[in-house]
Amino acid sequence: MTVFIYAILIFLVIRFSVTVFNFLSNPRLPRAIKHYKDKVSILIPARDEAENILQLLQSIKEQDYSNYEVIVLDDGSKDATFNIVNDFSKENPQFKVVRGAELQKNWLGKNFACHQLAEMANGKYFLFIDADEVIKRGLINSLIFRMETNELSLLSLFTNQQMITTGEKLTVPLMHFILLNLLPLRLVRLSKNPAFAAASGQCMFFNATNYRENNWHYRVKNQVVEDVEIIKQLKQEGFKVEALLANGLIYCRMYKNLGESVNGFSKNLLAGFGNNIIILLLYQLLVIVGPLILILNLNISFLVLPLTLIVLTRLMISFLSGQNVVLNLVLHPLQMLFFFLISMISIKNYLFKKGTWKGRLIRQI
Repeated sequence: MTVFIYAILIFLVIRFSVTVFNFLSNPRLPRAIKHYKDKVSILIPARDEAENILQLLQSIKEQDYSNYEVIVLDDGSKDATFNIVNDFSKENPQFKVVRGAELQKNWLGKNFACHQLAEMANGKYFLFIDADEVIKRGLINSLIFRMETNELSLLSLFTNQQMITTGEKLTVPLMHFILLNLLPLRLVRLSKNPAFAAASGQCMFFNATNYRENNWHYRVKNQVVEDVEIIKQLKQEGFKVEALLANGLIYCRMYKNLGESVNGFSKNLLAGFGNNIIILLLYQLLVIVGPLILILNLNISFLVLPLTLIVLTRLMISFLSGQNVVLNLVLHPLQMLFFFLISMISIKNYLFKKGTWKGRLIRQI
């Protein structure tokens, strides 16, 4: 037991060190003052997004960039998504909506939709975003400035998350918690090692020439976590990439309630750990079970160090990700409980091939 306790403490210190590195290096997208005129193709895959899509389209129309095209691909929606976008496009000629082709064998739905969108686009840059997002003034200029400054082929942003219901607040903060607790985000660009790879499909900004030459979504067509696989391949082939926090320039409300959150995160959590069940369980053991053992087996004075590290970690991550610091501290035990439950569901779905999303079976590869 003593060896395990020391292992827990060492792991806590390592995770805390990673968080401190992220906090001090502040990996947020700088806001650019310079204005660009290059054509940007804003590409939006949409499946049953009637509740969300109009808000996104309106935010694009109101942003401060003029040379753009917006292509929405309706991916077999059963609601009014197509009609909503079509009506909006009639009054806004820079927008258009197309119906996607029937999903082909060995493709996952979003990857196939993005692949089709890229074939229709003609901008110098491709900006892939999801239909449940809202962009703010300054986003596109800031993306281009960063791409040009660092000569990037891909820049991905982890969007600011909007959370309204209690179910969202219990689950959605886990995304930034895992990311900023495990990965020194600056190393995505600074290190050539593909092990330091992270990206978010909610905002992927490509150099279009590079994308056309490499056909990135085709190359990861059956991958659940396609965003991370794409950035890994870019790094492996020597292209420059970067992943940053959105810094309030793009927002997303991923899910509307607890059920959606659990289903959504469970579909790709294990894939984010390389579909390695042992690694995910080991992480759960050290992150959740470990602190519980410390609390149950050690005296109060010895608990000061681990509790301090956990509190400071949540403070820094919440600040970086633009989330409610106090709320995350209060809800931390419950968030860890749901993290464990989501992990178990993700493992079950992987083993029994039961994962679905928006009515489609997710084929775990």
